[in-house]
Amino acid sequence: MFCPKCGTENAEGSKFCQTCGSVVTPEPAKSTDTSTGLEANVAGLLCYAVGWITGLVMILLEKKNGFVRFHAMQSIITFGAITFLFIVLGILDGLDIVGRLFWALSMVAWILAVVLWIVLMIKAYQGERYKLPVVGDWAEKHS
Repeated sequence: MFCPKCGTENAEGSKFCQTCGSVVTPEPAKSTDTSTGLEANVAGLLCYAVGWITGLVMILLEKKNGFVRFHAMQSIITFGAITFLFIVLGILDGLDIVGRLFWALSMVAWILAVVLWIVLMIKAYQGERYKLPVVGDWAEKHS
C-alpha cells in the first residue's frame, strides 16, 4: 500500500502513512492524483520512457505525487549516469589499440542498460516504488 501524498510504501492494512501520517488508501499508485492528470503508475512508467529526458520532463510537471517524483528523479540520475558512461566509452572507443576493448565494454553496457530500462518501466507500471541501490536512496531523498 502506497501513501497518496508522499508515495511511501506502507505495510498491508496500514491506515496511516509511516512517513507523513496521511490516510493510506488501498491502491494510490493507480490514482489520478497527479499534476499531469495521468494515473500515477502510467506517469511513473513515462518517467523512464526516454531515459533522463522524460524523467526531467516529469519532475518539472509533477508537483504533488511523491511516487511519480521518485521515479522521475531515479530516471534522471540513473540514465544521466548511463549517458555519461556511453559518452566516455565512445571517446575511448576511438583509441587505436585498446579501442576494441572499450567497444566490447560499451556493447555489454548497452545490453545491461536496456534490461534495466525495461525492468524499471515494468516496476513503475505495477505501482512499485522500486529502489535501485544507492541511486534509489538518493532519488528518494531529493524527489
